[in-house]
Amino acid sequence: MSDPILQTKGLNKSFGAVCATDDVSIDLRRGQIHALIGPNGAGKSTLIQQITGALKPDSGTVHFLAKDVTTASVSARARAGLGRTFQISALATEDTVLENVLLGAIGAAGGIWQFWKPAMNNKGLRARAEDALVRVGLADQAQTRCDSLSHGMRRQLEVAIALTLRPRAFLMDEPMAGLGSDGSKQLTEFLQGLRDDAPILLVEHDMDAVFALADRISVLVGGRVIATGTVADIRSNPDVQQAYLGDTA
Repeated sequence: MSDPILQTKGLNKSFGAVCATDDVSIDLRRGQIHALIGPNGAGKSTLIQQITGALKPDSGTVHFLAKDVTTASVSARARAGLGRTFQISALATEDTVLENVLLGAIGAAGGIWQFWKPAMNNKGLRARAEDALVRVGLADQAQTRCDSLSHGMRRQLEVAIALTLRPRAFLMDEPMAGLGSDGSKQLTEFLQGLRDDAPILLVEHDMDAVFALADRISVLVGGRVIATGTVADIRSNPDVQQAYLGDTA
């Protein structure tokens, strides 16, 4: 088995008397989609914030590409290749698709976002942005204003922006949120191929998508991982059924 691309070891985070993450150890390996599921308030967002560097753990470590990044900043982890998409889109909706992706390319090159208009003429940055759009299937939408895109296309655009960082791993926070059944199906098919670019740690409530995509699943309840395994393992686990899946299994 290959070494983990991303790994947490014994992460703990409390807010007063509330233990948001309790000794959480998970890993993400090359070519895999590892889904993180659990009820609302289980600690998933707190865990993701610790992995990205937005929140410092009380104890435990985060390793990325075999390096301890526990004290590294959000931007340092992004530059190292930790790509992220968000539950709520944070796109510049008044700008075009290409302009949004170019912002990501500027950031990847260490530039300053305020100067993106002159950067439109930078062949290297523009090529990186256009290549990302080709890879997510949005090349024909390059000159479309972002606010004209469907919700599913906006999700693909977020991935294109992340791709400009040349990520070694993706963190995706509820990418199916707000999508109908058709949109979820299309995005599921898209993510199936994306794992070849970089493995994905997927936080998701859409269990049809999770069961279709995940190589492994970790179940977080009350801040603690109560089970990790294959789809079949998780479906048949009585503790998981009682705590979260119910009839979904």
